This record gives sequence, structure tokens and C-alpha cells, in this order.
Amino acid sequence: MAAGGAGTTRSNFILARGSKSMQSGPREIVTAFRPIPLDVPEGMKPNEFFNSAENLKDLVHNNGLLQNPEGLVLYRKALGHSNEFDASIIYNTSQSILDPLGRPVRRTQLPQPVKNVWNRMNQIIVGYMLERYPDPEQTLLLAGEASLDATWPLTSPGVPSIRMLHNHFIAFNKAELRAAPIADANNPNLTDGGQHSLFQAHMRDAYRAFFEELDLQILRPCEAGSCRIALTGYPQGLPSWEIAGGAAALGEVRFWNEYDTILMGFIDFYRTFFSQVSTRNAPLPHDICFPALVANKLQFNNDFLKTAKMVRDRCITDAKYANAIRWQPAFKQLIYRNDAGKLIVTISQNSIGNAITEVLGVVVNRSPAAEAYARTEPALIAQLLEVRRRLVEADLGDGIATPYWGAR
Repeated sequence: MAAGGAGTTRSNFILARGSKSMQSGPREIVTAFRPIPLDVPEGMKPNEFFNSAENLKDLVHNNGLLQNPEGLVLYRKALGHSNEFDASIIYNTSQSILDPLGRPVRRTQLPQPVKNVWNRMNQIIVGYMLERYPDPEQTLLLAGEASLDATWPLTSPGVPSIRMLHNHFIAFNKAELRAAPIADANNPNLTDGGQHSLFQAHMRDAYRAFFEELDLQILRPCEAGSCRIALTGYPQGLPSWEIAGGAAALGEVRFWNEYDTILMGFIDFYRTFFSQVSTRNAPLPHDICFPALVANKLQFNNDFLKTAKMVRDRCITDAKYANAIRWQPAFKQLIYRNDAGKLIVTISQNSIGNAITEVLGVVVNRSPAAEAYARTEPALIAQLLEVRRRLVEADLGDGIATPYWGAR
């Protein structure tokens, strides 16, 4: 649900870079991939099949790099965002939880032993990316996850294709981004806090004040605009936090607890708001994480409740608007490196369904081009196998053999 609407525009500005000027704005790139010879059974929609145990078995067989007893699988992205570096970890519950709507879809739903392993894997992979790409002027790095809750009808084209928690680890060559055309600023997938987010547009102060009450020590709030990527101008208007201590902090349990705290706070805000949209003067949602904070900062906040009434009134008279709302928590939470080389955490209200890269202003068009992909594949696989080696060394799993690489 976009508060800014299709008519919202973004101004681009000129940045000095050496002797040349550079236009700042979201970039649109084309990423080649090898077509996947995967047949969807007759009578099934692709997104229905992708949630199946059969498809996940194929993912592991053809693209799996590493798996562990906790059910976490590191794999190559067959339909990747970037051929520079692109991998994911998925919590593969396809064999143990057959109901796609009953699977864990965000990190706060993980059993603690699984979460411990998940966090350590994230730490090692992000550490490798920072080591391999040390210069923030040359490479844009990000790692993060998206909400996979059943927030749309299953027949909607935007419904998640794999309803299981998974993380993205992506590197973009900035020279290629600079050479790429500016993306259409009104592309509805370029959801961002400054332009489209309902929270930012109508209850920004309540949103920020709520986050300020969370118990954070390693995560320090960024000043407005200080964490933006100059090349793309993104993220725009989203609450962001600098990771004090940088990469070393990712080795601390405290950091990952605070990373969870940001997500839990966001979910409380989101659920409380849309419960008020759905039902006037609704009680606190069940299983809320910060009940006292919600009662004090949200349920007695006039801007918060006034905005809920505005949305509720429109839902009653506008069926299309009401159908576009994602009633359950929808988000993109990521760690990225800014232009100054600092690690930043941000979270986006995923009101439309933007890809995680679009939070940072990168629109990816995937193109079936086997030959083009083949030229980049050896270097990409070499990096993924090195990441796997480090994970195995840290006792975080065992290698998987595929038609393209061995188990060691």
C-alpha cells in the first residue's frame, strides 16, 4: 500500500566525483542467468510449486553449497541479483513442515540453537565480503532478509515464491552501477521511507519516538541522510543505525540481540497499527514483544490513531486500496556498508513488495543469457566455495556436491 502514490517524484542531484559529475538516483541493471530446466507440474502456478518439498530438493541438488544439522542450507542464487557475489542461506523446513504457511519466515521465529548457528554463518559471510571487497567506493555490499509472511492472497503475483526464512548476501560493482541508466523514480517497487511509506509520511515522529525507546547500545541512530548511498540516493527516510565497532561487533551476541530488537519493535508497531486500521480501538495484539511501550507510545498517540482512521475509512470505500494492504508484518531488514565504510542497519516497511536491493536503490532485471552468465560463473563459484570452506572450518556445516562442484 503506497502512501506516496504513483505521482510522487524524486529529485536527482549532481555529485562531484574527481573531475566528473555524477547524477544521483536509483540504478537499473540487467543480470544474466542460466535458464533453469525445471518443469512446473501441470495445473500448478510457479509460486505454488516453488514452496514444495520437491522444488527445495532440486534447489539443494543443483545449487546447494553447504548444509548443517540445524536445517540451514547455503546455496547459489540461480536467479541472482548480482553475478559479482550472490548467495543465500535458507532455513529448509520443507521436509519437516509441509504446510507452507506454517514455516518460520523471520529470524525471530527460529529456535535458539538454530538462531545461534544462523548468526554465526551471517557473521562469517559478511566478514568475507568485507575482506574481499574492502573499498566502499568500488563495491556496494548488503546482507539481509525479507518478510515472507502470507500477507497477500496466494494467487497474487507478488506473493513470496519460497515461504521459508532466507538471507541474501550481495555485492554490486559500483562502476557498473555508475554506468547503468537511472531507474524510473516512480517504479512502485522502489518503495522507500521518504516517498511511499505510510509510516514515514503520516506518523514519522511517532515511529521514530517508538524506536528511540528500545534498549540499544551497539546500534546507534544515524542522523537523517547520513547513511544514504550517494550514487543511488537510497535508502530514503528509513530509520537507520550505525553498528558501533563495525565488523567486529557482528561477533558479539549483543549485536544480534539488538538486531532482533529492531525487528521485534518494527513488528509490534506494524501489528498495532494495522490492528487499529482493522478494528477501531482494538486491544493490544496477542504475543506482543513490548506491551508497555506500545501502550504508552502508540495506543495513546493521536497522530498514530488519526492515521489508522484515515486508512480504515478509505478501506471501507475503496476495495482496490483495501486489497493492496499487507495486514501482517511486511519488512526488509538489512546490514549494508555506506560510503564512509561504516556498517549500517536499516528496516523498511515493505508495503508494495520491493526486492531487497531496491531498498538501496538498485533495480535488477534478470535476463536469461547462458553465455553471458557462463563468463562470470567461474569467479562467482570460486568465491562461494571459499565462503563454504570457512563455514566448514568453523563447524557450521558440510559441503554439498552438485553437478557443478564437489563436496570439498
